[in-house]
Amino acid sequence: MRIPSVTPLTPGPLLPYPRRPQDPDERIRGWYENDLGWATVPGTPVRLIAGRRFDVLDVPAAAGYAALRRLAPGRAPVAVRGQRMWLLVAAGSAEELPGVLQWLEWGGLPLDITAIGAGGTIEAPLPPGPPGAGLPGQGVDVRGPSPWGPDARRPEGPAQGAAVWLRPPGAGCEVEASLPTVSALSALPTPGATGGAPDLVRLVDTVATECHRVRLRRAGAQPLAFS
Repeated sequence: MRIPSVTPLTPGPLLPYPRRPQDPDERIRGWYENDLGWATVPGTPVRLIAGRRFDVLDVPAAAGYAALRRLAPGRAPVAVRGQRMWLLVAAGSAEELPGVLQWLEWGGLPLDITAIGAGGTIEAPLPPGPPGAGLPGQGVDVRGPSPWGPDARRPEGPAQGAAVWLRPPGAGCEVEASLPTVSALSALPTPGATGGAPDLVRLVDTVATECHRVRLRRAGAQPLAFS
């Protein structure tokens, strides 16, 4: 009996293993660290380190929107998360805040303004951008009228509830140049005056005024204890 010959198989090219999709948190981290040069905290979720490139004023969102409508248009980044707004200011401003509030005669009132500086962190807002650009926060609708205009819109879309940029930072070192700082302790400009980014004193005074108004409105809405 004749055994048929068997032609040996020629090994073909090795197929690469399918690439694992990049973790969304790592894409977010890469945007902050590589595009902006901002330091992040290891772990999940991604958190930004304050006190190096910027400090943060954490204020009620209602007061923050009202303050932005009163201030001249600026370029300083602004983010929102739920009922809170984060206003980025120059590094070191957190240490200046108590003195500025005292100088403005706001020091004795509960304004619900928190400064986050060296040693603090904030949740990394989802990066903005067009849909399909590869980042989880891209495609969130934070566009529309200017945030300081009368029709400032709250973020909408699939990332509602997460921190998102209302006025996102631009890549490069120009972010620092746009941040409010203690440039002068002179007379405060009138609300709505034109100009660049407000100095820290004007920003704090405007935000404190709106925080006080929000507190008074909430107090007025509370039912009387004996009613």
